[in-house]
Order: sequence, then C-alpha cells, then structure tokens
Amino acid sequence: MTGFIENQNWRYATKKFDKTRKVSAEDIATLKEAIRLSASSYGLQPYKVIFVETEALRSQLQPAAWGQSQITEASHLVVFANITNFGDHEIDQAIENLTTTRGLPADALNGYSDFMKSKISPLPLESRNNWTSKQTYLALGNLLNAAAELKIDVTPMEGFDPVQFNTILGLDKLGLNASVIATIGYRDSEDATQHYIKVRKSNEELFLTL
Repeated sequence: MTGFIENQNWRYATKKFDKTRKVSAEDIATLKEAIRLSASSYGLQPYKVIFVETEALRSQLQPAAWGQSQITEASHLVVFANITNFGDHEIDQAIENLTTTRGLPADALNGYSDFMKSKISPLPLESRNNWTSKQTYLALGNLLNAAAELKIDVTPMEGFDPVQFNTILGLDKLGLNASVIATIGYRDSEDATQHYIKVRKSNEELFLTL
C-alpha cells in the first residue's frame, strides 16, 4: 500500500506532454484491462471507451476541448462515452454475457434481470443518462490508478464540448455521449506543473466520523 500512496503523490494532471514519447502497445493493453475490470453499478458497464489514435481526428477535436495542447501532444486520447437511453435491451445483453461466462442456464437469472429492469428502465431518460455518465468516472479512476503504477501520466479532462465531440466522432449515431476524456502519455520535462506541491484538504477537514 505504501507504493500505491507514493504513486498517487507522483501523479498529477499533466499540462504538457512529451509528444516524442509513445506509450507501448503492451502498456496500453494493461490500461485497457484495468478499465475493463473497473467496478460499475450492477456490473453493467453502461459505456464505451474510445481510444482516438487518428491524428486528423484529434486535431479536429482540439478546438472542441478549449484548444488544450494535451489533446494532440499526448500519446493517446481516450473518450469515455456513456450509453444514452440505457434500458431493457442492454440489461438483456449483460445477463446473456453473465450466464454464458459463468455457464449458467439461460433463465437462471430471470429474477435478477427483472429486478434491474424495475430499478433502471422506469427512470426518466435524463436520470438514466446521468446515471450512465457517472459510471464512466469509476472506469476513469481505474485508468488513473493503473497508469500511476506504470509511471504513465494521465490527465482527466472535463474541459470539452460533448456535443461537438459527439458530432465529430459520430457518437450520437451510436447512442453514445462523450462524458469525460483523458489524455495518456509522458510528462514533458518543461512542464512546470510537475514540480508543484500537491495540495489537498487535511484529514480533519475532509473526513467525518459519525
């Protein structure tokens, strides 16, 4: 656990990436697996994760992300996109995956399926979309932690226009919405931010024991 805390102190939101350094395919595969194994409500993973590698696309996206340099300079750009109008169909797909993976009869989880549908599908569309959007942040957290273990920099970013991202990437046509993005790579030696002392609330201010 000491190593984990050390890595959390090491990581920061990188402002300037070394555009000459690329994250290896092996490390990207590890980060993808960390994202895949992330916790999610009911284990439903109501999102898609898009790795944008095409330089032309990233150049198109940069103005929609307030012109931030990380979009084009980082090794990889990741878009966490929540599924919009999540409902019975997606729950059926998840149940099928669950029963197949665990070798269960097709109808073994009918009760669990009905329970999830009763809790999720009746929610107003906006509430369901808010819920699926929140789930993407759990996956983002796994990415941040796994990357820190590998000494790979990740900058989580909410400074972008989701509507423009959806249009440029065609996400709206896929029933998806850009919820949060992250850039992955290695900090530039000239990024002064890496030398800033990390500032957080004290334990006394942050935690309550009731």
